[in-house]
Amino acid sequence: MLELFRNPKNLGKIKDADASATAGSLACGDMITIYLKVDEKTEKIIEASFESYGCAANIAASSILTELIKEKYLQEAWKISWKQVSDELGGLPSIKLHCGILAVGALRRAIRAYYKNRERPEWLPEELTPEERQALEEEELMNILGKKMRAVSTKPSEKEV
Repeated sequence: MLELFRNPKNLGKIKDADASATAGSLACGDMITIYLKVDEKTEKIIEASFESYGCAANIAASSILTELIKEKYLQEAWKISWKQVSDELGGLPSIKLHCGILAVGALRRAIRAYYKNRERPEWLPEELTPEERQALEEEELMNILGKKMRAVSTKPSEKEV
């Protein structure tokens, strides 16, 4: 994991991306944007990259995810789970599992964005999947925790009162 943090692969924005999406929350400090370049005829991912704001696990999860999805068809990429991302990294500590969840959440949002103005394939669910709902829950939790942390940091301490 530290190697991918120090030397991330596929870091940066794809200027002419066919789809992109973000997952995360600045309140917590972990945000991931995934960019996809897709062969329109085959629906194969020909380029994938990411931008990340966050910890080493966040960067490593994003980096390994982009490696996992390159040269895969969108349907294959859709099936990648946060557990696979974690396993590819040799396991994430429980406190960092949300990094894999957010990476996969951003990927699934990017795939949905790709089909926004195209015919939705049968394999792409109309409703959010449990994994997508999990990413939303992580974002909501991060926002709540971020608000609580700001509230605690803005309260005057006993010494100031």
